[in-house]
Amino acid sequence: MRRLRISAISYLNTAPLMWDFVHGKAGHDFDISYTLPSDCARALEAGTADIGIIPAAAYTQIPGLLVLPDVAIASRKPVRSILLVSRVPLEKVRTVALDTSSMTSVALTKVLFEKWLGGGRTFTAMPPDIDQMLAHHDAGLLIGDPALQIARSQYFTLDLAEEWIRYTGKPFVFAFWAVRQDAVQDIQCRDSRPRLSASRSDASARSQDLAAIFQQSRDHGLEPGNLDQIATEWSSRLNLTESDVRSYLTENIYYHLDAFCREGLQLFYRYASEIGVLPAAPELCFLPAANAALV
Repeated sequence: MRRLRISAISYLNTAPLMWDFVHGKAGHDFDISYTLPSDCARALEAGTADIGIIPAAAYTQIPGLLVLPDVAIASRKPVRSILLVSRVPLEKVRTVALDTSSMTSVALTKVLFEKWLGGGRTFTAMPPDIDQMLAHHDAGLLIGDPALQIARSQYFTLDLAEEWIRYTGKPFVFAFWAVRQDAVQDIQCRDSRPRLSASRSDASARSQDLAAIFQQSRDHGLEPGNLDQIATEWSSRLNLTESDVRSYLTENIYYHLDAFCREGLQLFYRYASEIGVLPAAPELCFLPAANAALV
């Protein structure tokens, strides 16, 4: 029996989510690959991954997914890592280069312009190189680590989560864990915990609830000592201070898919469908917190 394949995102904001997979025993129980958000979605759609931390927009386009409950990459305040960057004021922006790494933030950019910032802009997909973006366009959308590294004092910048919250009063959900339904079988109610049937001998690991594995990894990653380690490792990678890394993970990113975040997510889906940038979203279908046995 094969192990479940996880497609993860290689950005700072996923480091707490991946804690147990990198530093704990969970990493021995799965095959893990790292990629960009848009490629993570493609891997799940193609069936080359069983579980992925997918852009929220991808859920509207990939059938047969179950959402792992209570884990997300969301924001209830400025997020710092989803930026519209320009050398001219917003009112002068007519052409926008959109980061090809993104799906959700691309749709959010179009929703914000269409609903509140004024329509009539031209959008073009480009790799996330701000110099190249601004050489040919008035503004560029950057997400993730490249956005965190922007010297914001040198540009006009717009934090897209901040704008969404300003106009809607709701959090914004950028990504969450999802699993392909065809990887899930034999929903059983006999046990209070499911079993993971995989090619490994650790019976205690096999008996764990799949949803709990990802929730616990998130919780462990957010423990103060582990956050200190993440801050030390990532500050040198991104040329940020440890304080900046820590504040980003604890103040700007919100890691729960709670009821308020789900309200924001549903509103985003509605607006994106209304303006035609995403298909109508199916109902959020969650993996049971227990009772799911996987191959």
